Amino acid sequence: MDSERTGYIKRATSETEVEISINLDKKGQYTINTGIPFLNHLLEAFAKHGGFNLTVYAQGDIEVDFHHLVEDIGIALGKVLAKAITDKSGIKRYSTVHIPMDESLVRVSIDISGRSYLNYDVELNNKMILHFDGDLIEEFFRGFVQNASITMHIDKIRGKNSHHILEAIFKAFGIALKDAVSIKDSEGDIPSTKGIIE
Repeated sequence: MDSERTGYIKRATSETEVEISINLDKKGQYTINTGIPFLNHLLEAFAKHGGFNLTVYAQGDIEVDFHHLVEDIGIALGKVLAKAITDKSGIKRYSTVHIPMDESLVRVSIDISGRSYLNYDVELNNKMILHFDGDLIEEFFRGFVQNASITMHIDKIRGKNSHHILEAIFKAFGIALKDAVSIKDSEGDIPSTKGIIE
């Protein structure tokens, strides 16, 4: 690979401000500060287990609700990924990962398809984790796939503890994404019979 695949965005609205950078080809370094401790924890799991360099700084109207900031971080992360993988030359494209965490087992399947689609089949027994509403994670991933132009299927196979389920999802997300964007063809072939992914 001639150059590292990186992306950066600073996105500001009347409700939030999000700054994200990613390097798909370096690993182990991450700094996450969203103002939401549980979301920091999930994004750290994503970066660590995916092996990405990731920086996320975000602030917003969390005194009103976490919804705007969680969704906007997903949107910004999707845009950054799209910048980093550019024309998808040589990537593996597909990946499916199963990750257990204690009693929980989840599956994440990714297709870097150029088509935005999310299937999120995750039911939480207890939606609230401290002050965080676990249902917001679906909004995070919806914003992500729409702006990354990828297809994702996220399934809870089993599990009772909401923290375990969501943490396993973010670990699987990181590992599956790292695998899907890995370079399979050093000649830079586009992994599509159409010769283009858009």
